[in-house]
Order: sequence, then structure tokens, then C-alpha cells
Amino acid sequence: MITFDRDPASYKHWKLAFDGPVATLSLDVNEDAGIDDGYKLKLNSYDLGVDIELRDAIDRVRFEHPEVGAVVLASAKERMFCAGANIYMLGKAAHATKVNFCKFTNETRNGLEDSSEHSGLKFLAAVNGTAAGGGYELALACDEIVLVDDRSSTVSFPEVPLLAVLPGTGGLTRLVDKRKVRRDLADVFCTTAEGIGGAKAKAWGLVDDVVPPRLFNDKVKERALALAAQTDRPKDAKGVALTPLQRTIDESGIHYSQVDVTIDGRVVTITVNGPRSGDEFVKDDAQWWPLAMARELDDAILHLRTNVREGGIWVLKSRGDVEGVLRMDRVLHENKDHWFVREVIGFIRRAFARLDVSSRSMYAVIDRDSCFAGTLFELALAADRSYMLLAEDGPRIALSAMNFGPYATLNGSTRVEGRVGQAFQPAGSYSAEEAIEAGLVTFAPDELDWDDELRLAIEERASLSPDALTGMEASLRFGGNETMATKIFGRLSAWQNWIFIRPNAVGEQGALKLFGSGTKPKFTWERV
Repeated sequence: MITFDRDPASYKHWKLAFDGPVATLSLDVNEDAGIDDGYKLKLNSYDLGVDIELRDAIDRVRFEHPEVGAVVLASAKERMFCAGANIYMLGKAAHATKVNFCKFTNETRNGLEDSSEHSGLKFLAAVNGTAAGGGYELALACDEIVLVDDRSSTVSFPEVPLLAVLPGTGGLTRLVDKRKVRRDLADVFCTTAEGIGGAKAKAWGLVDDVVPPRLFNDKVKERALALAAQTDRPKDAKGVALTPLQRTIDESGIHYSQVDVTIDGRVVTITVNGPRSGDEFVKDDAQWWPLAMARELDDAILHLRTNVREGGIWVLKSRGDVEGVLRMDRVLHENKDHWFVREVIGFIRRAFARLDVSSRSMYAVIDRDSCFAGTLFELALAADRSYMLLAEDGPRIALSAMNFGPYATLNGSTRVEGRVGQAFQPAGSYSAEEAIEAGLVTFAPDELDWDDELRLAIEERASLSPDALTGMEASLRFGGNETMATKIFGRLSAWQNWIFIRPNAVGEQGALKLFGSGTKPKFTWERV
């Protein structure tokens, strides 16, 4: 079983240091400490375990060090920034493991860009040596890239010529959408296994600056301080410690204080508890309801994706008081510019985004005792369908200001806009009849039909092909405009998923399987 909670004392691959407004996160991979057996993490290559630590470290900078305005991503190894995802790990991994690994890595990289856009936390890649594949993709997720000009260090995407796969963590998309590299030059770059360095790397737009070794550290410090100066994060605020999650895993599921998960075959029920009386005040504490709920939900999503792969239907429920959630939302909205509240909103936004890109069917069940309001109504809006009980004393749903911007999806629109259009405005709470009329829920069975309709809907979904559902759901969840993030996840779901099962990559004579063996791969030459 793979778990996703870490703390700096347990890091095996990263070193985190602080110097005033700048944090430095240095990659120093322990090649003998892979998350699985059977490979060594040589040349600062990474696996899922390395990325889990990276995600934890960034969260700790966000919450525990508000004085930091810029993070330098560096390497503790000479002449080697990062060789990317470990090839031998990918070669031996099951198909689902490869795809889930790429997805988590994508989310971690997207999280850097999310913090840069919303939280004033900037990122600088100090590329002191070779940055290949996923190593260069990590650099691309930063705001700026400084490359050492030592006549040998390059940036590269060698996946196509060497491995017959694609740069899997958004590399191609960031190259042309973010850095605006010309398509013809990108074509050359992505088929040049040895990579490009020096003045050409800067001229092509692959990096922002190239610096001789003797000036490299000074340039990195100069640019990091310049990026940090752009922040509005407070220099004198006290950080909030991310205390360990309290989690119990047993035969029935996963249990936290605010989130409970039950597993019954292929059906997983995720129940989120609303805030308690007294929670609706800003508390600089990891146990404050919005942050505690988001951390637990995030952890549950990652656990289910990785360890419960046949649990293909997630039934989303809530328990609590609608008015309690709305009071909490007023606190969040009124304090949205406070650094800690802003980081909490960002954490919730990123946790909800994991739902959007999870390859699982999701049904929201709005029954008695539900509190699908404001922030928690985002769960119902993220679901593929929602069922709301129609009864005289039945549940109500409600919208708040938090449904209209702070939790925007990866394509930049709110979930309400995605459901009912841009002209929709909140108007208090809704009964089942009113919610149906407004388009906010899918079905509203009465008490007589409630149990049977839910049971049949779940059984019908469970009978369909998971592969077809994954493609269908991914296509339907992001209507409207595309962004760099939706392109990245769309291409991961389609292209990389497909390439990872093609014989040219993973067949017995495929490039990914044979890499390092001295034997040339044998390709099927038909274009599909």
C-alpha cells in the first residue's frame, strides 16, 4: 500500500533550506530508496516517492513559511539537475501504475503554477547540469529557468527518440503554450536525444538565461530575490504547522475526522462532514475545518486512485448543517486576502481539481442530513450526476460566493458555469424542485422511488466498460475553453495512456523495455 503523507524528517530525496524570503529545495535522490523494488534511482531520476516528497515540501513552504516569496528548485548533485522519471521503474511498472504516476506528477507541477498565479509564491529552476525528460518538465513548471553554460549541460526531451513515449508530465504543452517555443524548433528539440544547451537554448526560448559556472550561484540568488520581491506574502507572519493526518485504514475503508470512506466492491462512498459550531472563525491551525477537510479529502482521493483501482464508482455524500457551511463560506470570502485563508482556499481548489481528473465515475447523493452548500456543493457540481431526494421535509442545497471563482476548474471556469451557464447567479437555497428547474441537480426521485432509482443507477454504471467511461467522462467534464492545464490532462488521458500500451514502447521488443540493454528496439511501422 502506498501512502501520500510525508514530513521533512522522513525525506529521502529532497533537502529544504531557508534564507529569508527564499527557500531552496535541492534534489539529492537516494538511488537505493525507490518506492518499489527492482531499480535504482540513478542520476537524480525520480519515481512516485520522490514526487510525494516534493508535493509535501511545497505544501510546507506554503503554510509553514509565509515569509518565503520564492522557491529555488536545485540539485545537490554536480552537473546533473535531474534525469527525469526513472526509466527502469517505468519499464517494469504496470500500465495503471505508469498512468497514475504521470497524473500525480502533472498535478504536482500544476500546483507550482497555481501557487505562482494565486498565492504570490514564485519558482526558479537552477539547472546546474543536465535536465532530461521529466527533469526539464519540472523546470518548465517554474516561472524562470537559469541554465549553467559549462559546454556540456543541456535541456532535453529524449522520450520520443530513446523510449518511444511522450514527455508525460505536460512537457510538450508547456513548451509551446507556456514558453511559446516555435513549433518547428520544438519538433527538432523533441527528436534530438542529446538536448540543447548554451546560447541556443536561450535563443530558442527553452530557458531564460544561461550563465557561466563561476557566475551561476550569484545569478540564481539575484533572480530568486527578484522573484521574491514580487510577492505579497507577509514577511512577519507566523506559519501554520501541517500536523500529521489522523487516519485509520481497515477492511471497510478509510476513516478521518472530517471524511469517511467506505468500500463495497466496486462502489466507494465518500462522506464529507460539514463544519461544527464554532468552526466559523479563522483559526491559524491545521485542524481548522476547511483545511482539515481538504487535506483529508485530498489524501483519500490519492489513496483510492492508487490502492483501490477497481473501485470505479465514487458516491459523494455530505453530513451536517447547510447554514453552518454558508457561515464558514462567509468567513472564507471575507478573509480571502489573508495569506493563510488564501492558502487554504488554494488547497481546497487543488483537492477539488483532483476529482475532476480522476478516472472514476462520480455520483452525488443529496439526501436528508446532507449539507451540500457553497464549498461542499462543489462536490455535487464535480460529480457526473447528482440525485436529490424530493420530499416534504427533504434536503436543500445552497450556493455562496465561493461557488463563483475561488474554486475554478482547470479550464478557468467555475463548476456552476460549467453546469448551467455564465449568466447564472446565486439566489439563496433550493429545494429539490427548485434545484431541478435551475439545472443544479440531475434527478430528484421521490421517497417511493429513491432507493430503487439509486440502486439501479449504480448497478447500471458498474456494468459499463471502465475504459470507455474514462474517455467519456474526461471529454464531458471540461466543456468550453481549453487551457494549458486541460490540454495536459487531456493528452495524458488519451495519448500517453494509448502509447503506454503500444508494442513500440512497452512490447517485449519495445524501446522502453529494452532501454539500457544494448539491444535495439523493433518497431511496428504502421501509423495508427
